[in-house]
Amino acid sequence: MLHIDELTFENEVLQSEKLVLVDFWAPWCGPCRMIGPILEEIAKEFNLKVVQVNTDENPNLATFYGIRSIPTLMLFKKGQRVDTVIGAVPKSILIHTINKYL
Repeated sequence: MLHIDELTFENEVLQSEKLVLVDFWAPWCGPCRMIGPILEEIAKEFNLKVVQVNTDENPNLATFYGIRSIPTLMLFKKGQRVDTVIGAVPKSILIHTINKYL
């Protein structure tokens, strides 16, 4: 899984040809660590890019996208945010959400 920051966000997410799942997280967040392995599986199983943004290190991105709790997962398609999932949800919910945009 690719770790991105404010400098690489535009290139890796907004300019991506693929569907992108962005995980806004922090290393101290227990639920964020719990969902990590699920995101790794999804990255391997689906034709999409999965990236992580550490909200502690990238507060401007977190503020811009209105991140109030973590983990927050956002799907971007052709540079536009198309969906948001908040919290450590089951893999089945993430799969259902992703499948709407593939």
